[in-house]
Amino acid sequence: MGIYSVELYLQVRLACADGMSQRAAAKRFNVSRDTVRKMLSFSSPPGYRRQSAPQRPKLDGFVAIIDGWLEGDRGVPRKQRHTAKRVFDRLRTEHGFTGGYTIIKDYIREREQRSREMFVPLAHPAGDAQADFGEALVEIGGVEQKAYFFALDLPHSDACYVRAYPAAVAEAWVDGHVHAFAFFGAVPRSIVYDNDRCLVAKILPDGTRKRATLFSAFLSHYVIRDRYARPGKGNEKGNVEGLVGYCRRNFMVPIPKFPTWEAFNLWLEEQCRKRQQDKVRGESETIGERLQRDLAAMQPLPATPFEACDQTSGRVSSQSLVRYKTNDYSVPVAWGHQEVWIRAYVDEVVIGFRSEVIARHPRCYAREEVVFAPLHYLPLIEQKINAFDQAAPLQGWDLPEAFGTLQRLMEGRMHKHGRREYVQVLRLLETFTLADLQAAVEQAIALGAIGFDAVKHLVLCRVERVPPRLDLDIYPFLPRTTVEKTVAKAYLSLLCDRQEAA
Repeated sequence: MGIYSVELYLQVRLACADGMSQRAAAKRFNVSRDTVRKMLSFSSPPGYRRQSAPQRPKLDGFVAIIDGWLEGDRGVPRKQRHTAKRVFDRLRTEHGFTGGYTIIKDYIREREQRSREMFVPLAHPAGDAQADFGEALVEIGGVEQKAYFFALDLPHSDACYVRAYPAAVAEAWVDGHVHAFAFFGAVPRSIVYDNDRCLVAKILPDGTRKRATLFSAFLSHYVIRDRYARPGKGNEKGNVEGLVGYCRRNFMVPIPKFPTWEAFNLWLEEQCRKRQQDKVRGESETIGERLQRDLAAMQPLPATPFEACDQTSGRVSSQSLVRYKTNDYSVPVAWGHQEVWIRAYVDEVVIGFRSEVIARHPRCYAREEVVFAPLHYLPLIEQKINAFDQAAPLQGWDLPEAFGTLQRLMEGRMHKHGRREYVQVLRLLETFTLADLQAAVEQAIALGAIGFDAVKHLVLCRVERVPPRLDLDIYPFLPRTTVEKTVAKAYLSLLCDRQEAA
């Protein structure tokens, strides 16, 4: 029977209901009597119904072979699994298959549909959370780069927190949690994660996880029960997976442009607050209203937040460098060859000796880079003044123009000794701010007092707010003024000149 419209069904059924015979109805509506009988059995077209499975005689003898290959693919990387084309080629080459490619493709498609996993809808009690990282392009400080954004979702209320980082390292994971807890003012009872290497050092044979050291300390500090999705089963933390996509579509389009990471993260926090005014499909309350139930079920914040940093140790090299994760960071030369401790935060690397912090650097996420602080090397350069021009830590040091002028004047008047005194001037930055020293240098140039002692005196006077008193006898390069004794005949010459003029 062909496919007939619902309208024809209605006309045939009405005609027969009024007493018309099936034979007459078939003749009137130009359909067979079998069709009329089926129209009286169904109120609307039932559609095509296959009575038995399609016969594929050329394929049936090879089904077991195909199933064996596809089952074996479960333990193989996805990109190296059999495609329908590869199955077809192997059957023809290795087993003499004479059928067509289409029946192979249809069979594999139907098999995949039958084996697709089904999921049970889950309920989310208040006070639980899910966490993950996403990626998006951003522009920070005029440089387009990839941002890795931490996302924490409270599935009961759909409230969220998002924070961006230049890298998804372990410290970023922990720092994201610390800021999220401060944002909500409470700590979730449990959090579901994936098996990221920053969190899970190893999955043991019994299915339990060996946590990374930093992550384990973080969980202990906040007393959080951690749960993990099965590898490759993103649906087990589907809420935060959806949140990652939502943030990328709504917060990262168009590409965000901010001067600093901190400015970007403040903006993201504001977007999370605005979202609390929304209503999710199927809910009568806003996210913010449902969030109150989440907060009531969550734990209070501890007295102090967790310090989100990676802690390790290292040794200072002969070039006054300490290595952390392929990058070298400088320390003052006074600590050469010493054992030091290192604390790596998401935005800076702090290096210390015993109880003293000896160096701070912005964290570098490149590889095999050297991060210098010029001040760390000035005491050594003062001793080895011939290395001044080629000293790598001083290359690219952006100082105000007055410093270059002072250097040229010092070297021009005092030669090698002038260069050493210029390094001594730079060392004043160990004590004074650049703004105060710059003002003192400019004042020294204006007075013609070209020397370290003069600059030091001027900067001290500026800081202490007292007028400068320079002893000009110790500056042999200043222009001299000769004041002679008064001679009476000098006045006579002046009088003569006046009379002549009259």
